[in-house]
Amino acid sequence: MSVESPSLQVDEQQSTVKPKAVAKADKHIWGIFIALCIISTIELYSASSREVASSSIGVMGPIIRHLVMLGGGALIVWFLSKRHYSEFIPLTLGFAAVSVVMMIYVMFFGEIVNGARRSLTILGIGIYPAEMVKLSAVLLIALVMSWNPNTQKVGVTSKAVVYSGIIVLFLSGLLIEQGLTNTLLLLSISYSMMIVGGVRLVHLLVLTVAYAACGGVFILYLLLSEPKDIPADADQKVEMIDGKEKKNPTRLDTWIARLQRHGQDSVPKWEIPATGKNRQEILSYMAQANGGIYGVGPGNSREASRLPLAFSDYIFAIIVEELGLIGGIVVLVLYLWLLGRALGIASHCNRTYPALVVIGMAIMIVFQALFHMGIVSGFFPVSGQPLPLLSKGGTSIAVTAIAFGIMLSISRTATRQGSRKQDIRDEIDALPEQFDAENQMQL
Repeated sequence: MSVESPSLQVDEQQSTVKPKAVAKADKHIWGIFIALCIISTIELYSASSREVASSSIGVMGPIIRHLVMLGGGALIVWFLSKRHYSEFIPLTLGFAAVSVVMMIYVMFFGEIVNGARRSLTILGIGIYPAEMVKLSAVLLIALVMSWNPNTQKVGVTSKAVVYSGIIVLFLSGLLIEQGLTNTLLLLSISYSMMIVGGVRLVHLLVLTVAYAACGGVFILYLLLSEPKDIPADADQKVEMIDGKEKKNPTRLDTWIARLQRHGQDSVPKWEIPATGKNRQEILSYMAQANGGIYGVGPGNSREASRLPLAFSDYIFAIIVEELGLIGGIVVLVLYLWLLGRALGIASHCNRTYPALVVIGMAIMIVFQALFHMGIVSGFFPVSGQPLPLLSKGGTSIAVTAIAFGIMLSISRTATRQGSRKQDIRDEIDALPEQFDAENQMQL
C-alpha cells in the first residue's frame, strides 16, 4: 500500500493538469480571418454611402462602428483560440438555452424587421438570435453524435440520428417564422455534418421523410391560420400573389411571391422590368454587370448609393462591382479555402468531438456565404442573408468570430495522427468519458 499510494496521487494530479497546446494555431485560418476583415473594411465603407446620406451619423460613423465590431470579433477569436477545446463542452447547453430563450422571446415580442419579428435590443444593442441558433445547432449536433458513436463500425448509432433530428426540427420550428432561408441553411448544415459523421443513407432517408411530414403540417397550419396583426407603427407590406395585391401577407404568401418573381429567371436579367418589389435584385444585377472582369475600383461603386441594404444583404454585389469578377472569385476561394483547412484538420483529429465541431463551424460559415452569393447573383430566390464577416451586423460578426475562435482552438489543442502518446493521454483525461471516442468519421 505504501508503494502504490504515491503513484495514485501522481495519477490524480496529472489528470487535473490542463492539457497543453500540441501545435500552433492554424495560420491559414488566421490568414483567412484577417483577409476577410480587410476586404470587409474597404467594401463596407463604400457600401455605407446610402446609410450616411439618410442619417446624421457622419461620413466616418458607419466605418468606425464596423471597425469596433471587427475589433471585438478579433478579440473573441484570440480569446477562444487560447482555450482548450474541451472547455466548450460544458458551455454548449448554456449557450443553446440562451439562444432558444431569446428566439422564443423574439417570436412574440421581437422588433419587426422586413416584415417579421427578428431582433431584440439589450442595452441599446440589437441582437438577432437566429444567428446564435445556427451556431447552437452545430454544437448540439456535434455533442449528440460524439456521445453516441457506433463502436462496431464507422459512424454513429441510430439514437444519435434520432436526437439530432429532434434538435434540428425544434430549432427549425423557431427559425421558420423568420424566413425559409435560415431554415434551409440549418437543414443543409445538419445534413452535411451527419454525412461526414457517418450516418447511414437509410437513416438520412427516414429523417428526410420526417422533415417533409413536419414541413407539410406547418404549411397546412399557415394555410388555415389568420394573418397576424401588424403593429400600427410598422410598415404595411404588400405582395403580388398571382398578379393580385395582398396587404400584410403571411410568411407563406411572401415565400410564394418570391418564388414567382424568381420564376422570371427564364427571362434575361436585362429584360426584367424594374418594379418596387424587385428593385433590390435589379440594382444588384446592375452593380455586378458594371463591375465586369476587373471592377471599377474600391470606392468607385455606382450603385452603392441606390441599392438598399448594400452594406448587409447585398454586400457581395458591391464587392463584384468594385473588385470585378476576379474579386468575387477571390472572396469565394477564401471561404472554400476555410472549408478545405477545416476538412484537413478534422480528418487528422484523434477524437470525434473536435473533428465534428471544426467541420461543423466551417460548414456553417461557408454555406451561409454560398447562400448569400447565390441570392445576390440570382441563383436563389431573394432572401436576407448576411455574408459572414463582410456584411454589417454585430450579431453575425460575433457568431462568426466565435466559430473562427473555436476552429483555431481545435487546430491548436486537438491531438492528431502522430502526436505524442502523453499528449493523447492528456487530451483523453481532459474530456468527459462520453466524448473520448476515436475519430471514425467518413473523411
